[in-house]
Amino acid sequence: MDIAIVGLGKMGGNMARRLLKGGHRVVGFNRSREIIDTLAAEAGMVPAYTLAEAVSKLSAPRAVWVMLPAGQATLDGIKQLMELLAPGDIVIDGGNSNYKDDARNAELLKTKNIHFVDVGTSGGIWGITEGYSMMVGGEKEAVESLRPIFETLAPAPDKGWGHVGPHGAGHYVKMVHNGIEYGMMQAYAEGFEIMKAKKEFGLDVHQISRIWQHGSVVRSWLLDLTADALAEDQELSAIKGFVPDSGEGRWTVADAIELDVPAPVITLSLMMRFVSRQDESYAAKLLAAMRNKFGGHAVKKA
Repeated sequence: MDIAIVGLGKMGGNMARRLLKGGHRVVGFNRSREIIDTLAAEAGMVPAYTLAEAVSKLSAPRAVWVMLPAGQATLDGIKQLMELLAPGDIVIDGGNSNYKDDARNAELLKTKNIHFVDVGTSGGIWGITEGYSMMVGGEKEAVESLRPIFETLAPAPDKGWGHVGPHGAGHYVKMVHNGIEYGMMQAYAEGFEIMKAKKEFGLDVHQISRIWQHGSVVRSWLLDLTADALAEDQELSAIKGFVPDSGEGRWTVADAIELDVPAPVITLSLMMRFVSRQDESYAAKLLAAMRNKFGGHAVKKA
């Protein structure tokens, strides 16, 4: 099966490589020409230097996988594709879009009788070798026609991917997936910091991470990656404790509030990412000032 990938960033480029290795014909387009030329030379991808060229190099019915930043960039890409594609073609949004955008995008494409499929995609930089976990939303017929693509990108043809519901469901499940990921990461981080602070035991946190990888109920891929990071430098001396977020944790918390579902762990893990970005906390200063005023507790001077 042939497919075009629009947006050849790290994940998009690796997905193209995996598909090409799996025997698919891949047409690739990106704003930067360098990655197009690299994938064409190294992996046999069909290069395209405009969207129109990418579409023209596909056989009908066409499938275009969009890997663009969420929001306006994805909407702009879809609007451009609308004018290039034909009835029966499919647009797949495999980026980290907000699920609320999917209904709008599906309706937009429907005016031209073009199908829309949203794919929440997890796997990061390891997906090229380990395969991608894909949560797929959209019409059953359109999803089924893309089965060869999903089966190649997944860890195994029958594992790691599935049609989870209508338009928006794929990105919704991925949103919650990322919210859970926030909570798991925060728990690991706090646990290792507690052990690091227990100076009298001289704990080797890298050794402990390796022990937990086998037989422990907390073993996971995240723990494997933690162990790898600690093997390089237990002090993490080259890393600043600044933790960004892609937005999906925020969307998960917002939806939990909207649904009256308590999600304290995910919510607090998101808040802790905000804490990591503060060089100085006004709130902490005020807490110190209050303790000084009501109890005469000492404060550290700036």
